[in-house]
Amino acid sequence: MYKFLRVCFNKFRLFILYFRRILFVKNHFRCSFWKKLRANFGGGFLADQWMLYDFDHNDKKQYLSEFDWYRSRYINAPFDFLLNNKIAAAEILKQYVRVPESYMIKNGGFLTSFDSEVRTYEEVVALLKEKKTLFIKPYGKGKGTGVNILLYQNGKILVDREVYTEDQLITFLKKRDDWFISESIKQHAYADALYDQTVNTIRMITLRDPKTNQFKIFFAVQRIGTKATIPVDNGSRGGLVSKIDLETGILTEARCLHNRNVYKVHPDSGAPIEGAQIPNWEHVKEQMLTLTRRFPYMYFIAWDIVLDENGEICIIEANTSSGVNIIQLWGGQRNDELGDFYRHHKVIK
Repeated sequence: MYKFLRVCFNKFRLFILYFRRILFVKNHFRCSFWKKLRANFGGGFLADQWMLYDFDHNDKKQYLSEFDWYRSRYINAPFDFLLNNKIAAAEILKQYVRVPESYMIKNGGFLTSFDSEVRTYEEVVALLKEKKTLFIKPYGKGKGTGVNILLYQNGKILVDREVYTEDQLITFLKKRDDWFISESIKQHAYADALYDQTVNTIRMITLRDPKTNQFKIFFAVQRIGTKATIPVDNGSRGGLVSKIDLETGILTEARCLHNRNVYKVHPDSGAPIEGAQIPNWEHVKEQMLTLTRRFPYMYFIAWDIVLDENGEICIIEANTSSGVNIIQLWGGQRNDELGDFYRHHKVIK
């Protein structure tokens, strides 16, 4: 009975998401209304996907849609909830790997530290002055939504580079709920060289191969922020993504989810992207496969990784699914490995 109710609930959620996140999502390409309807009702694609994948010239039957991705989010059920909450995920992951330290959390109007002590907003200000850089994040959202960087530089408080007084910062913190404050990781020099105004993470997808029943690294991209995405690097907010060669760790040209441009160098910093290389790539892959095997009940994990200044991995977060856009920028996957994986798990036919 419980399984039946869960299936019904998930189908209801998909129905709601279809209208909320497919029909009414922002149209970055200013796709025509009729073309948008063809995308939405002709397979559950976004208007952006019609333009991004150039369905005027390419066969959409070769591509996975936004609706396919939503259905894939239940592949790890009933364990998907373990990674959907950033706080719970960090508590689990820190047993095996470095994660950013969490300092304080606000939930239901109460501000506490992670040792259960009640804290004041003035203590947040004091912590910022001590650490110089902090991140404030919602613990239940993705795609960089609601993330702010807090800085203390030259005696001034900045929130996403905007100057705040102490009172303004406290007011800002009081107005928001359901957030936590975490450490800022100093990233490796290679990531700073790409663009030093954002933390530039690697999105790596590991999955259990249905053919061998072994875990493998399926796909990886280097995400790179731009001046439009500060303080995050998320592709869904206009950041760049560069495909990583899984054998060598060398980056391809970068692309964007909001246009069809190709970037061999960074549009803001001018730094070379194509041909750049992830340091210690073999070591990174070995560490990530070892970590993945700690979760044998998770068939698919999308890891957000930053390499610290010493080249060691730090897991920013782990996700039970990954948007298909960053994968399909380099070609459709419906009839390729990801499509076969989805078929095995009955996400698509």
